[in-house]
Amino acid sequence: MADESTRGDDQESRLAEAQAAIDESRRRLAEAPAELVVTNHAMGLYELAAIHLSASPPNLPAAALAIDAVACLVDGLGDRLGPDAATLRDALGNIRMAFVQVKAAATAARGPGSDPADGDEPDAGTPD
Repeated sequence: MADESTRGDDQESRLAEAQAAIDESRRRLAEAPAELVVTNHAMGLYELAAIHLSASPPNLPAAALAIDAVACLVDGLGDRLGPDAATLRDALGNIRMAFVQVKAAATAARGPGSDPADGDEPDAGTPD
């Protein structure tokens, strides 16, 4: 029985430590400027797109989704993203260009008349 009690105390202690770590993370996040947090998420989506583009074979539909998500943030929020807005616009343009190049290379490798992404190209960013 002592073993069960010790295990229960250890588990409670670990849960309390985990909760304290979560609380500390929330406190730090609340102190960070919102534009910095959103910018970090946009860059995470950019990285996700780059990972899918560099896969062998490239996962074009997944890359297109990640690129479109970056575009939603960058195009939708514009200068509200703060001092990194211009850098994010450049990054979006670069990842879109990389997508087109990877798609062309994948299509060429598969042969004429073949399109591995069939309609999954990221939005060009034009307003509706």
